[in-house]
Amino acid sequence: MGLGKMQILKKAKTAASAKVAQVGKAVKTKKPDTENSAKADELAQIYDEQKAAMQGDSDDTILALDIGTENVKAVIARQNESGGLDIIGIGKARQGASNMYAGAIADIPAVVDVCEKALSQAEKMSGTTSKLTVVGIAGELIKGNTSTVRYRRKSGNKPLSEQEMALIIKRVQDRAGEQARQAIADETNNPDVEVRLINSAIVSISIDGYKISNPIGFKGTDVVIQFYTAFAPLVHISAIEKVCAELSLDLLAVAVEPFAVCRACLGDDLDSNFSGIVMDIGGGTTDIAVVDDGGVEGTKMFGIGGRSFTHQIAETLDVDFETAEKYKLAIKNPAKVPADIKDKMLIAIRRNLAVWLSGVEITLEEFNLTDMLPNKILLCGGGAGLNELQDVLATTDWFKELPFARRPIVHLVESADIPGITNTTDAVLDYSYVTALGLLRVALDTLAGVPEESGLRAKLAKLLQN
Repeated sequence: MGLGKMQILKKAKTAASAKVAQVGKAVKTKKPDTENSAKADELAQIYDEQKAAMQGDSDDTILALDIGTENVKAVIARQNESGGLDIIGIGKARQGASNMYAGAIADIPAVVDVCEKALSQAEKMSGTTSKLTVVGIAGELIKGNTSTVRYRRKSGNKPLSEQEMALIIKRVQDRAGEQARQAIADETNNPDVEVRLINSAIVSISIDGYKISNPIGFKGTDVVIQFYTAFAPLVHISAIEKVCAELSLDLLAVAVEPFAVCRACLGDDLDSNFSGIVMDIGGGTTDIAVVDDGGVEGTKMFGIGGRSFTHQIAETLDVDFETAEKYKLAIKNPAKVPADIKDKMLIAIRRNLAVWLSGVEITLEEFNLTDMLPNKILLCGGGAGLNELQDVLATTDWFKELPFARRPIVHLVESADIPGITNTTDAVLDYSYVTALGLLRVALDTLAGVPEESGLRAKLAKLLQN
């Protein structure tokens, strides 16, 4: 395995620290004349500030920044000896009503201010700062699909090499990118829209009809690849890059949020046979990912989330948005929500649930899978805590028109369900933080390099780095 990015950063920081120390020593020991004494004092002060900054900035930590419609969550973690992550700092700050639109950043300066508040909390708790950052991205214009591509090799008797595999993957990514660009162009009525590859992963590979776990070294003519790719409009990515620049953060990766949640659920087992439907219910969107036998079949989003329930409650009760949100969050507490108000709220929630459930059905139909849908549904995100939402998925017959073999089992994902990530703080991490934990897992994947294992996702991970 080559030298990881974390090691490179450590070496760079060590060299920089040594240089600062050398300059600082020269400044402090030099005896300046009266005319230059003020300048010498200024240089000495700069040295002290730089030294303090380097001591406070940890080079072995990772920051996950979940910029949601309702809240920004900042989670700082440090890699432990077993290769997992220990969470050492957590921060959360509420977004303004106009900061986000359909899951995407709409007001960069306002989002920067909210991120600063969340970061400050996380840094205070951890006693350190972290510059290396992974940010999540969501929204209806994120296009994540699995394509099946058939590639006919000219020399079937020649073993397939990593170089040839890399070439095949590049062709698949280019083709998928053009399809995503066209889809986004049609939806935005902008034929010149630019897109960028965010995440990619191999779902399955077969050679001459024989499914294999690692194609390197195999002979054969017909290579069939199921390949997941996710693209986003460049304007969305640029907004995230601008936010990170304003916060002086080093952007390691941008991850499609449902893809990140899937990675969190898979954990360290790169050859997991986990299957399920992940629903990340945020404030502005519901993000859905389908995972089959450890491979992401696709990710899709629709623009109904927790805020739509709040608006429905506000309209029914004739109150403002903030009051309706407080009622919604306190619906389980009889002391805070009188019985008559609760009954009206439930009517409003059930009315909106019918619309939301239609969005779920339509979105799942769009996956166009050849096999049955997995019968396990994993819920996360701030909107997933609504009991009525969980009940409608678990008890009604909404699933009967979809390719389910039987009624799906609904499970609310908690941080304790995520393998390889440990919360060492006193703060409680619930289902609303699962997306941030997924972003930490994506960061760990990016930094760790490729483990020398025989599995498909281990051997080919380095070919998928973008």
